[in-house]
Amino acid sequence: MSSPFVVAVPSKGRLQENAEAFFSRAGLTLTKAGGVRDYRGTIAGLDNVEIAYLSASEIAANLSRGSVHLGITGEDLLRENIIDTDKRVALIEGLGFGRADVVVAVPQAWIDVRTMADLDDVATGFREQHNRRMRVATKYINLTRAYFASHGVMDYRIVESAGATEGAPATGAAELIVDITTTGATLAANGLKVLDDGVMLRSQANLVASRSADWSPQARETARIILDHIASRARASKYKEVRTRFAGCNQALLDEAHNRFGVVSPFGGPTSSGMVTLHCPPAQIYALGSFLRDHGADTVSVASLDYVLDRENPLFAKLEAFLR
Repeated sequence: MSSPFVVAVPSKGRLQENAEAFFSRAGLTLTKAGGVRDYRGTIAGLDNVEIAYLSASEIAANLSRGSVHLGITGEDLLRENIIDTDKRVALIEGLGFGRADVVVAVPQAWIDVRTMADLDDVATGFREQHNRRMRVATKYINLTRAYFASHGVMDYRIVESAGATEGAPATGAAELIVDITTTGATLAANGLKVLDDGVMLRSQANLVASRSADWSPQARETARIILDHIASRARASKYKEVRTRFAGCNQALLDEAHNRFGVVSPFGGPTSSGMVTLHCPPAQIYALGSFLRDHGADTVSVASLDYVLDRENPLFAKLEAFLR
């Protein structure tokens, strides 16, 4: 029996809820035979797929090792924990949740420090005055080293943070921090500000593929099916289906609709009776409907789309290109 195709999903909290909702919208229902406390699951209707419920950091580690084929985790964890990230994993799709920025934050009292260049000057002066390097509290050691080096900042040392990083300057454990933030409110509450050029990474949850996993023909076919569900749902969310029929409906009119409203004609131009099916961006529905009625349509119907399945699957094509 072949080994299972493993998809790693966050094991708790909002990330788990969002990940399960993402798969559900694509028609992929995650189930746990052993109940909510089970750390293994399946996808209904897909044999040989195993869902592994892990922490976000464990997912990054398992993607690096190749013990899972696909996983959902934050880009910050991938780039912090996996050397040569883009060679070892592929970020297939950004999922729009789990957003957080990795930032360089300094005390608000440092009124003359606004940029990384200013920080470099302060770091040099700090070492001359105190005979020691400025301390940076962070959990993001590798990202910090790379970012500081890219800005020529050398006079510092990292203090690895085990708790609430934003409190380190107030307690005297460090002079500044590198940490994640979503709104900046916690940083401000701790008397910190983000440098103008101090956003190191704008992270979000991603669907990620591992190069080191066992990509047998069966595994690739399973990936194709999963990614086809996701891509077809994503295509559907970009459009509403518009249908109408009137004698004046011709290709020239559809070309104008395309140019003005971003409309596509998935099944070609109008029939001999003037019947046409269009896909239109939701924000342009009323404008398109008015345009069609102005040119002779008596009735224009609009419907939501669940899936739009095309021959080409850009997500699977991205995976195949990565594995090559």
